[in-house]
Amino acid sequence: MLDIEKKEDNTFTFSLKTKNNVVLLQGNSFKTKEELHSAIKEIMPSINSLNVFERKTAYNGKFLFNLKGLNGKVIGKSQFYSSEAGMENGIKNLKNSFLSMSNLQTL
Repeated sequence: MLDIEKKEDNTFTFSLKTKNNVVLLQGNSFKTKEELHSAIKEIMPSINSLNVFERKTAYNGKFLFNLKGLNGKVIGKSQFYSSEAGMENGIKNLKNSFLSMSNLQTL
């Protein structure tokens, strides 16, 4: 499920959630809703590419990933995972969520 929110500073952000309302990805801020929609639509054809996921380890030893656009700019960040396998499962779930969302075609 894709949630789009207008923030107090008139920028837009999104979160991609599972059916159980768990946040898979928290989007960065975008100046306009159109810019946000464009970034999401841009990533769709390449969501299965390894290049769009930047895997990282935080200073506390937890794992996370960034979703990057084709231009290399970070579009959103994941939650923290206690294991690398958990992070990889999060990436898998994110891919499946993107691919199963029919409303992205009508953004």
